[in-house]
Amino acid sequence: MRASSHLYAGPYDETAVRTAAHEALEKLGTNPTLGIVFATPDYLSFKSDFLELLRLHAHIPLLVGASGQGLIGIDKESEEKPGFSILLLSMPGVTAKASILSPARCDDAEANASSWHRATGVKPGQTKAWLTFIDPFSVHIERWMARWNEAYPGIPTVGGLASNSTAAEEAWVFLDGDTVEGGVAVSLDGPVEVKTLVSQGCKPIGEPYTITSVDQNVLYTLGSQPAYQILDGAFQALTESEKERARGHLFAGLAMSEYVEEFKRGDFLVRSILGADPNTGAVAIAAKPRVGQTLQYQLRDAEAASADLHYRLEELQTEMANGPVPFAALLCTCNGRGTGLFGDVDHDAHALDEHFPGMPVAGFFANGEIGPVGGRSYVHGYSVALAIFREAAE
Repeated sequence: MRASSHLYAGPYDETAVRTAAHEALEKLGTNPTLGIVFATPDYLSFKSDFLELLRLHAHIPLLVGASGQGLIGIDKESEEKPGFSILLLSMPGVTAKASILSPARCDDAEANASSWHRATGVKPGQTKAWLTFIDPFSVHIERWMARWNEAYPGIPTVGGLASNSTAAEEAWVFLDGDTVEGGVAVSLDGPVEVKTLVSQGCKPIGEPYTITSVDQNVLYTLGSQPAYQILDGAFQALTESEKERARGHLFAGLAMSEYVEEFKRGDFLVRSILGADPNTGAVAIAAKPRVGQTLQYQLRDAEAASADLHYRLEELQTEMANGPVPFAALLCTCNGRGTGLFGDVDHDAHALDEHFPGMPVAGFFANGEIGPVGGRSYVHGYSVALAIFREAAE
């Protein structure tokens, strides 16, 4: 199995697209099984020609992707500039099958696991992983995600939500030679392994507590103490410099498993704090936790985000040290990261290349990142969702 990638920075130009496709195919050395492409929104005026040129000159039988306000290639990020990033994957023996995730189907209150199996033509035993790209302005993401997890339990789903470089609520998802409404999911089945990583960019602060009173998304008590009191205590325990960075950057972390002796990075599903009331002691979060679940507040800033990504990449690197060598990566990072968070360019691309040098990669700056935490896939914010591909061990 092999891959090649190409990041082109520049406005749409037919010759440049054709050249990039030829170069990517030449580097691959064979015809691809799957092509993944991300393009800035200004390419949409030329979408038909752009996509057909790639398919024709790179010999791509199945092409998927999304619009992004920024692009990612090998050790390089391009923000707020026109261009595209493409990844070609050659995976002999692997079946890549695309399904359209229509807004109506994603929003269907009667949808269940079997209806998704019928819609995609794929049952849980017939796929190793899903790659998903979705228009967040036409799909009810959380509703779809809940039912999708039921349909494909334990099977990693990774990808991102299409984004735009303007404030306009419009984004695009690609399938072969055109755009589709809703989203697209690609099933990979056969002798391939897809390892995933989600870096939520946070570090735990304070101590973990058991939720003892909650109503829907409003926390009242943690360990029988007011949730606000625990939040304030976690904040007061920070250093002065951390307190400055923490304003507007505190989050709630919900433990994905209670069978952990000591909670650490990666053990929590991070969700936003929507509001806090010192008078009632209540804290509202963007989730619906349950009594008995463990919660620990989190701090997200550039330092924590960088440390968390390197920590998770090192874990993945160690995990993949034995077995087949990985040959490609798909990297989706939040449009709230990049230079806006880190101050410098190329942070997430640099981090990946530091741990997996020279690996072909394509990616984009997303409106939300899709990836598994604790065995279930979720939509995240301010995060990195990574898929690394390697041949399955015999």
